[in-house]
Amino acid sequence: MSWRTAHRSFYYEMIDHAPDLALAPERTALLVIDLQACYLPAQPPAPTDEPARREWARWAPFRTRLETTVLPNTQRLLAWFRAQKHDVLFARIACLTADGRDRSLSQARPGFNNLLLPLADPQAAILPQVAPLPGEIVVTKTTDSALTGTNLRLVLHNLGIRHVVCCGIFTDQCVSSTVRSLADESFDVVVVDDACAAGTDELHRHELAVLNNIYCQVLATDELLAELTGRTAHA
Repeated sequence: MSWRTAHRSFYYEMIDHAPDLALAPERTALLVIDLQACYLPAQPPAPTDEPARREWARWAPFRTRLETTVLPNTQRLLAWFRAQKHDVLFARIACLTADGRDRSLSQARPGFNNLLLPLADPQAAILPQVAPLPGEIVVTKTTDSALTGTNLRLVLHNLGIRHVVCCGIFTDQCVSSTVRSLADESFDVVVVDDACAAGTDELHRHELAVLNNIYCQVLATDELLAELTGRTAHA
């Protein structure tokens, strides 16, 4: 199944095929969202901490997808965009106060989203496998949307960007919020299926169907790179 027929929600079940991509490589940027150290712990919890061990086990499929699928495909995307000298940008979660009082409500509610990640905390750093190179833009947010909580919209506008390729985590949270914000600002958005992850595969697949054809177009890494390479060759 190709991107033209995959990830269809109820609203798009009856269309013959998805619209053609509108990508112009020279006006396309890659945005890597929240691939941070806190989401890929280096060590499991102590054997004596049984609740933490159970939670560690519950998240094993997510960590596996991150290590075997998301990070390698993000590396491929980074390599292509850098080789073509196209813009690469990063968004990360980090608060500007030690106690996190500058966070938006979406990142301060009790539970999973309640992350206290001060700017200098090593856990807030972007994972070394996909770390920014010197000169690449990193925006810091205390919101789910990388557009709402930063000057990213202005930066993209000033760079002359009209098309944004999004990858990262979590598909159903910060990726989704960012994609919706970008679409509302009339950026043309692509989400890279196998360079994103949610807490579960079910959540990931569901959110892609919700987003696809309305807020973005969803492609796999191979499909996107083939499209971009073909358009670059004929530019």
